[in-house]
Amino acid sequence: MREAGASNFPSTSWSLVVAAAANPTPDSRASLAKICEAYWPPVYAFVRRIGYDRDQAQDLTQAFFATMLEKNYLGNANRERGRFRTFLLASVKHFLANEWDKEHALKRGGGQTAVPIDPLEAAEWYAPEAVEERTPESVFARRWALSLLANVMAKLRGEYDGMGKADYFDRLSPLLDGDPPAKGYGDLAGELGASSGALRVAVHRMRRRYRELLRAELAEMVSSPEEIDDEIRFLLAALRT
Repeated sequence: MREAGASNFPSTSWSLVVAAAANPTPDSRASLAKICEAYWPPVYAFVRRIGYDRDQAQDLTQAFFATMLEKNYLGNANRERGRFRTFLLASVKHFLANEWDKEHALKRGGGQTAVPIDPLEAAEWYAPEAVEERTPESVFARRWALSLLANVMAKLRGEYDGMGKADYFDRLSPLLDGDPPAKGYGDLAGELGASSGALRVAVHRMRRRYRELLRAELAEMVSSPEEIDDEIRFLLAALRT
């Protein structure tokens, strides 16, 4: 399969949203809602890191997305370099600084769910962030990177599930980082009923497909294919913080 490039750059998601910024369409609003649903964790992490407690952060995160989806927050999208993560961070900063406080968030969030937030999930993954000496911006960047990679992994798992190879995925996915199996390819191949050569080919194909899905996911987060490699470098840097 070909990697995302100029010839097959998506005509939906963030590229569509940016194109429709002046006059959002139902399709662009649906795309934006879908992206927001997948990428609420970095917003929640940012809000927590600047000092709000768990309940306040949940309310404010819901209020932010409800407001962004209902109002035309897209007018400044082109000025934010075309990247959804940059637009998202700038928008939540503006929201918190100039428009809402905890009381407004409770009124806004009560009874409305712009994006589903699992409080237990949020508390579990935020706990390590809370003890680290990181700025709100670096916490946002790291959680953005982790969320994006988790979405890519979920899509890859879905493909293997669809082929009836869920167990195969569980055994091979730990090898995506390039490290060989702890017991060597021979032992793992024997456990899976394959030859060492066939297993190496299978791992190579999984890594290649992972890279393709990663680039496709990034293509939905930027407004031009030229930005994809920059985003990969950003991801690597964010994960090192």
